[in-house]
Amino acid sequence: MPSLTTPIALIKHCAAAERVWFQRTVGGLEESQCDGYARGDDQSWVVPPEQPLEETIVEYEAAAERSRAIARTALEGDVFVHYRRGAVSFSWICAHMIEELARHAGHADILVEQILAADRGRCS
Repeated sequence: MPSLTTPIALIKHCAAAERVWFQRTVGGLEESQCDGYARGDDQSWVVPPEQPLEETIVEYEAAAERSRAIARTALEGDVFVHYRRGAVSFSWICAHMIEELARHAGHADILVEQILAADRGRCS
């Protein structure tokens, strides 16, 4: 199986992470009520071949906006139950999401470097 770590898949996965942590965990929504895939498994990285980059970006932006709306309903000390991790505080969720996005931004930087290096190799 080829790697699921591609620039567009990073965006798709981050949208799923927003849904998992804010729509499902903080908002208490059932997975079926979320505005897209809402699990943190390998499927969260899969982008249908017909889905363009622009649509994937819009999907992430919508998930992030919904996260912000849900986050405004929570207090720092509130505790929520995540379907795999158990009880976590709202402040932990916020810190975790910063970590998650930062990690994937780093992955994106590495991918850009690899793409540029491969392109330079073709131009030689």
